Amino acid sequence: MHSQPTGPRQNSSQVPSASSRFWRYLPLILWAVLIFIASGNVLSAAHTSILLRAVRWLFPNVRDESLAVLHLLVRKAGHLTEYAIFATLAARAFRASAHDLLRRHWFWVSLLLAIAYSLTDEFHQSFVPSRTASIYDSLIDSVGALIALTIIWLRHRKSAPDGPRATEATLVS
Repeated sequence: MHSQPTGPRQNSSQVPSASSRFWRYLPLILWAVLIFIASGNVLSAAHTSILLRAVRWLFPNVRDESLAVLHLLVRKAGHLTEYAIFATLAARAFRASAHDLLRRHWFWVSLLLAIAYSLTDEFHQSFVPSRTASIYDSLIDSVGALIALTIIWLRHRKSAPDGPRATEATLVS
């Protein structure tokens, strides 16, 4: 015996292929791998301080304290940016998902994924001798993700054919 479908039938053009799913999630997976690699020794403070040599060459009279602040700001901007990109790629994947739950709650799923990955990234850094794990870095990562997702949501809301009310419902539901 075969059970009857309970919902509306989808034709073959509506069912996403495995290939489209692969291309939708691949950039997110690759970016996560890149973050993991960068969390090792590759982008430790010792390696990113090479930037300071260029600044010192351009501005020979700059004070060491100013260089230290600049280095800190560049590193924290990197955290913000890398997780803004991560969240954008997650939103891209989830907004077009075949799973209704992911599609309807793309904002929250993307944000929670970015927060969870950020926490695991800091945990990973606690095992790397040249790195230090910091909950504050995870907070900066999460803020970067939230900023990116909010921009996407606002752009989507603005361009929604049914106006802001229809899109607000998809964010809240």
